[in-house]
This record gives sequence, structure tokens and C-alpha cells, in this order.
Amino acid sequence: MSMRSITLGHYLPGESVLHRLDPRVKLVTLFTLIVALFMIKSFTGFFLYGLFIFAIFISSGLPWRYFLRGLRPVLYIIIFTLVLHFIFTKGGQVYWRWGVLTIEEAGLVMGSFMTLRLALLVITTLMITLTTSPISFADGIEYWLRPLRRFGVPGHEIAMMMTIALRFIPTLMEESDKIRKAQMARGADFETGNIFRRARNLVPLLVPLFVSAFRRADELAVAMEARCYRGGEGRTKMRELHTGAVDYIGVLTVGALLAGIIVSGV
Repeated sequence: MSMRSITLGHYLPGESVLHRLDPRVKLVTLFTLIVALFMIKSFTGFFLYGLFIFAIFISSGLPWRYFLRGLRPVLYIIIFTLVLHFIFTKGGQVYWRWGVLTIEEAGLVMGSFMTLRLALLVITTLMITLTTSPISFADGIEYWLRPLRRFGVPGHEIAMMMTIALRFIPTLMEESDKIRKAQMARGADFETGNIFRRARNLVPLLVPLFVSAFRRADELAVAMEARCYRGGEGRTKMRELHTGAVDYIGVLTVGALLAGIIVSGV
């Protein structure tokens, strides 16, 4: 799996309604959608939730390939979850048996259920991150953490750290890909052997990557100090956040979805 398949942290500029939503509203929407997703109790609920997400996706104008690439890094987790439920969840008709291991009806249902939930969770999160710039994301996080300042929680610093982390994920992935190709040109083998040998072969990749990450962090810290960065105290913003009718409609729509799931019990 190429490191370029990781799309978390990427931002795709656009003019869709989803792109123009206030980042504070997007965070509330994301939280509400995740709560709604974990309250779904049937495949019918997943189908209706999927239709809702598909409608938002079509309106956003995002390319399909980014969602498919976004699912690739969690593919092994999805497969592991599926196999785990297939083998250890018991009940109903037995479809396959090998010694003490069996695949039964309850395992198939629960495995498919959890797989759908995980896939929809990744797609929902990607849809928000792909349409929100890191700066806007930081502003939204800082706004919602602001009430915690009275308890000593540094909201601005936390938002800054999360933004920097998201911002440098694509950079580190690109750096990792370059180091991997350079090491393969020198004879390194990352593809063959058992899992322990593959893990040992990752050392020539991880060591230069960590060195590069620490160097970038040091350069960033020096650059921020040179620009007299001293935290969030007294700082102003070039663009103030404003909510409009579209933002309220978005919150009401997602709230209606959550209420419908709770009331109907799907």
C-alpha cells in the first residue's frame, strides 16, 4: 500500500455548500453524524444514512478516488474486524466449520454490520476534512474549546497542534514515499518475507523518516519564534467566522437525521 493512499489531512478547494459551511458548524455536524452512526441498529438505518451521505457527497463535488484511497489504509482493520466476528460471534445457522472454528449466521450479520459502520465512519470524516482548510479547522476547534480556558485548558494551543499535525500528514507521507523508493533503489525489500521480517525491514524507512520529522519540527519552531508567535493571547484573525442561513439549515438537517434515527429506532 502506497503512503499516498492516505488522504487524511488533504484539503481540496471548492465552491460547494459543504466547502462554504462555517467550520464550527462542520465540527458540530461531524460529531452529530458520528453519534447518529453509532446509534443505528439495523441495515435499513445504514442504507438511509448512506443515502444521506451520498447526497452530501454529490453536492460537494469531491472526486470518488479520494474516498476509495481513504478506505485503503483501514482496509486491514476492516478485514480483521470482519474475520473476528465471523469466527467468534456465535448463533444461528452454521455456514462453515473447520474443527472448533465455525462461521455462523450471527457472525456474518455482526461482521457486515461493524464493517459498514467503520467504512461509513471513515467516509464521513473524510468528507469533512477534505472540504475544510487546516486554518478553518483550527479556528473551529479553538472556538469550541474557548469555554474550557477558565479551567486552564489551552484551547488555542491544542487547536494549533491539531492543525499542524493534520497539515504535515501529507508532507510526511510524501517524504516516506521518497525514502521508501530511495531505499528500494539501494536494495531494501519491503514486500517479501513474513510479518516479522517485514517489520525489521522497515527500520531503514522509519529512522530517516523520524529524523526528517524532528528536523521539520525544529525548523517550524524556529520560524514561529522568528515571527514572534506567543500563543493565542491578544491575537486577531484575518477572517472572522460568521454563520449564515445555510449553516443553520445544515445543523437542522443533521439534527433531524439524528432525531429520526432515535425515534424510529432503525
